[in-house]
Amino acid sequence: MTMTMKAEERLVQTKADLRQLREQGKVPGVVYGKNISKATAIAVEEKELMALIRSNPHAVLELEVPAVGKQSVMLSDVQRDPLSRHLLHIDFHQIDMNQAIRTQVRVETTGVSAGEKEGGIVQTMLHEVEIQCLPSRIPDSLAVDVSSLQVGENILVGELKLPEGVELKTDPESVVVTVLAPQKDLTAEEAEDAAVEEAEAASRAEEAGAEEVREEEASKA
Repeated sequence: MTMTMKAEERLVQTKADLRQLREQGKVPGVVYGKNISKATAIAVEEKELMALIRSNPHAVLELEVPAVGKQSVMLSDVQRDPLSRHLLHIDFHQIDMNQAIRTQVRVETTGVSAGEKEGGIVQTMLHEVEIQCLPSRIPDSLAVDVSSLQVGENILVGELKLPEGVELKTDPESVVVTVLAPQKDLTAEEAEDAAVEEAEAASRAEEAGAEEVREEEASKA
């Protein structure tokens, strides 16, 4: 479902003006696109923007801007203060609802894996994947059912179930989620490192197998 957000046109842009704007709970930004004659300086409410970023930062918005009217847009850049993490600036890119775009979509795991019941550790390797589709077809998220996963098994990007009209752009051989063998006193960081090593090892083994096949075919030629 398309969300709506209101913005106000920003006429002044000095550092003092921007600081005052942020103190009022607003975030300065710009909106641009081929149907907008020139980039328009705007300001939006920080609370609304934070709610969007937390829920679905890749959502399509109907942005109401006094200078240009209502436009279908998506977030294209978010700048934060490196220390406080407060929002400093935001870019909105106007999109054509009739033209396919590439964007990221969140991956969400569901169920309890068989391996986890035996003490295994479920590790999500990819929290987002890249897709291409019409803006109206962008899903809020992609569900991954891990119920059948045993220890040592994983789910690849290519195994994800996509809605109609949605094309996957992330490497289909990339690991989305895996179940690690039980390990004592394993921290979250150590579990992630172990999962990365396991995925890399599987990739190397697959490549080695492919190389053997190529060499065998070459010897028969």
